[in-house]
Amino acid sequence: MNNTGLFRIAYKLLVNDAAKFSALLIGITFAVFLMVQMTSMFAGILDRSSATVTNVGASMWVMDPAVNTVANTIPVPDYLLDAVRSIDGVKFAVPLYSGGGLAKLRDGTYQSVNILGLDDTSLFGRPPLEKGKIEDIFGENGFVVVRDAEFRKLHNPTIGTEFELNDHRAVVVGIARVVSSGLFGVPTLYTTYSRAIQYLPNGRFTMSYILVEPKQSSDTLRIQAEVKRLGYLALTKEEFDQRIADFYKYQTGVGTNIMIMTIVSFIVGLSISGQTFYTFILENLEKFGALKAIGAKGHELVAMILFQALFTALTGYGLGVGLCAALIALVRLRIPDYAAIVTYTNLGLAFIMVLLIAGISSYFGVRRVLRIEPFEIFRG
Repeated sequence: MNNTGLFRIAYKLLVNDAAKFSALLIGITFAVFLMVQMTSMFAGILDRSSATVTNVGASMWVMDPAVNTVANTIPVPDYLLDAVRSIDGVKFAVPLYSGGGLAKLRDGTYQSVNILGLDDTSLFGRPPLEKGKIEDIFGENGFVVVRDAEFRKLHNPTIGTEFELNDHRAVVVGIARVVSSGLFGVPTLYTTYSRAIQYLPNGRFTMSYILVEPKQSSDTLRIQAEVKRLGYLALTKEEFDQRIADFYKYQTGVGTNIMIMTIVSFIVGLSISGQTFYTFILENLEKFGALKAIGAKGHELVAMILFQALFTALTGYGLGVGLCAALIALVRLRIPDYAAIVTYTNLGLAFIMVLLIAGISSYFGVRRVLRIEPFEIFRG
């Protein structure tokens, strides 16, 4: 029997029962929507958690071994900077200050801010400016404000806007753009390293990180070994990103909760679609038996059922992904710092789980159809 004709029959059997077909689509669409939404939220959290690493762009970061995230800074001693600079293979090494402050805005309100202090000589890690001149950061009280999702929390400052930072006068001398916004909803300011440690209270040590640029990529392992011998940790940008991601995955409840919700979404989709699809097969047993009686082979009937399951799964997958993308876009119109992002990994994971739902759902239907005998259809 012609496969095209069988698939046409399978399609008509599927869509002619509008109630069952709609129930199948709703179950799979809802499951895909939840799976993509949950994993997209987690992907957004991981992306935002490494925002400082991404925006600064240093090849290597030297830090205390206890640091798990870029926000969890543990200051390192001043002598470490000279020690790192003396390592063979280091092109240059500069200090970076990372800390939090409290800004008093012109209307009297207060806003927490994240402050990055760049090396006074090189300003390595500075963001590209949309407005202003980077040289002005050396002027009295100069700060660069990042225009991201949190920018409005500083009342959309312009060049020359003044505010207080820990009882010190601060002046906006530049508006910058960055690749990634921060995770915790706090605006980011850049200034010089010396001004940062002057404005913010500090302990005995002031350097949060040492940013290192190796002469060649082959020097990376040597630098890491020498820093380890000094009792500290040197990570490449990719390794630091992974360390931060692992922290949120395995040392907080975020990863566990997302995983549980994804599994629940899979079970919901499987239970709804599996039960509905099996009921659909039972109600169409006579039709499958009639096809078998007129010469359809068992593998052809299996192909029909798999076609129906795959068609429904892919349609529900498309609707679920579209619904999730639309919801994220709508939420971002109202909440600009909403962190969810749809990635290829999210889509691939959801696609694999949808195929599993389709395969498991069709398995029981296939077994039932293969056991049917044509004479049972015409009995009585």
